[in-house]
Amino acid sequence: MFKAIILLTAGDGMSHDQFVSWWLNEHAPLARQLPKLRKAVFNVVDSPQAGQPNGVSELWFDTQADFDAAYASEIGKSVVADSMAHVSGRVRLIVAENSVLN
Repeated sequence: MFKAIILLTAGDGMSHDQFVSWWLNEHAPLARQLPKLRKAVFNVVDSPQAGQPNGVSELWFDTQADFDAAYASEIGKSVVADSMAHVSGRVRLIVAENSVLN
């Protein structure tokens, strides 16, 4: 399984509450349409400090090729465009998940 973690920081002039509302009510339904997306978890940061991420998404695909193809698709391009219109920072991390307790 392939996993990407994306750290998002609210756009300039956007409050944390506004970010959360947009992210969960508008962006999440769009992101759920990514082709071959296996699992998505959107983690809201409690009381972020200035400049820190407001949210951390976890996205699972079978392979990195599926991830790359999803973001190359029209819906993937829409997901990226929506993010970039609402955030001041976006960091993508490709990770190897290692469970130490189940």
